Amino acid sequence: MKGMEHTETPAEARPEPGPAPQGGLAAPKPPAAPTAPARRRGAPFRDLRELLDMIKFEHTVFALPFALLGAMAAAQGFPGWDKVLWILGAMVGARTAAMTFNRLADADVDAQNPRTAARALPAGRVGRAGALALLGLAVTLFGFSAGMLGPLPWKLAPLALLIILGYSFCKRFTSWSHAVLGLSLAGAPLGAWIAIAGRLDPPAWSLALGVLAWTAGFDIIYALQDEAFDRDRGLHSLPARLGRARALWISRTFHLAALACWADFNLRQEALLFPWLGWGAIALILVREQWIVREGDLSRVDEAFFTLNSLVGLIFFASHLLQVILFARMA
Repeated sequence: MKGMEHTETPAEARPEPGPAPQGGLAAPKPPAAPTAPARRRGAPFRDLRELLDMIKFEHTVFALPFALLGAMAAAQGFPGWDKVLWILGAMVGARTAAMTFNRLADADVDAQNPRTAARALPAGRVGRAGALALLGLAVTLFGFSAGMLGPLPWKLAPLALLIILGYSFCKRFTSWSHAVLGLSLAGAPLGAWIAIAGRLDPPAWSLALGVLAWTAGFDIIYALQDEAFDRDRGLHSLPARLGRARALWISRTFHLAALACWADFNLRQEALLFPWLGWGAIALILVREQWIVREGDLSRVDEAFFTLNSLVGLIFFASHLLQVILFARMA
């Protein structure tokens, strides 16, 4: 037990081995030779859970639906299961690489921040070696998937990695890191569109710019939690630079821009009922998100950041998928 040391029994006080006296207790046996500690049962699964929790794997739902929507729009229908499979591989690889690299790059900062000190890396539940191994696997998955999608995605893969990994350093020198994060997620529909069509058409830009603006808007809300910490440590964010009230106005402007871009996407795609119903639902979600934090109240920031935003891409993709299915049945 930690803090307690084993005390050796003097030799003359040790009972001699031998048969137990009649009617008495058996003499103690000599201590067994020490053995190697047994491996913890279920340890690999606990380690995997820690790694997945470290990168917030569930947040993949933010960008993945927009990648699938970009592929479906570029194909003007179902792009094929082989393309969908490799788009999924590229998305999981890219996001896992980005988040793992971010946790490695920010480990020292996270350790100083009371809000993030309990994260797996600064708390020691995950070692740097394990995180680096995950990073290597994620980059390999992304690169291989991009190559399977075609020569152009393969050529553009290094640029995509530069953006998604470079984001982790932006907070050290610019207050507009929120827009860089938006650019990272905007690459999902752009990359998927290129993988299907081999080019970028105007609707792809509308869809991607909407993702950029939406992401920047919700990331500003998330950054409100660290406003004082960032200012004290010389880190850059819009809340730390401009204050809570003005940062929230910029967040609202970004979300209005996202809705405008996605409306333009619907128009260019000649959307009918379901995509516009999806757009309306997203508008209500973003209004709700801004309403929750309207006075800088952060007690429900998890609802504003994750719960609501996780629905945005899913709703927009599902609404366009319904239109594709309806047209397929009518054809």
